[in-house]
Amino acid sequence: MVLGALKALLDIERDLQVVGQASNGAEALTLVLDKKPDVLLADIEMPEMTGLELAAEVQRRKLPVRVAILTTFARPGYLRRALDDGVSAYLLKDAPAATLAEAVRKIHAGLHVIDPELAAEAWTQPDPLTDRERQVLRYAGEGKSNTDIALKLELSEGTVRNYLSEAIGKVGAANRTEAARIARQKGWL
Repeated sequence: MVLGALKALLDIERDLQVVGQASNGAEALTLVLDKKPDVLLADIEMPEMTGLELAAEVQRRKLPVRVAILTTFARPGYLRRALDDGVSAYLLKDAPAATLAEAVRKIHAGLHVIDPELAAEAWTQPDPLTDRERQVLRYAGEGKSNTDIALKLELSEGTVRNYLSEAIGKVGAANRTEAARIARQKGWL
């Protein structure tokens, strides 16, 4: 329903054309490779590949598409990670409809569009986690054991424990479950 509504909203604009729709991040990447759009709209939370993972993959492959995140998650940690992954726009779904079309035009022109209040908040709450701590903490938050995490990430169990210990300390949590909850709430996972 949301995909259809977004398509209809953008198709109203005479100078914009929707060339594809995807129901998950992996499908979106396939469409980008096939259709070669100028702009890709993605959400933070998508099945198979998150919007942040998709943006990072677009950046890694040096694909000539500008990525815009359109989400309900007004979390500074997500914004900071999105910018690190080369995202050109970070917009909230509760913004007026005209804002989306204008943002697409601006990022197509090479500009960045970021919700100003969220941008200010992002610079006052830096993400303390390293990429590896984030990975380990994400799996721990999913209930995976140290052994499972070690196998998944090709690390030793001792290294996993060290990463978890660092992450727990950095977010000020009492245990791994609380650390994952805090990090997810802040948008760091």
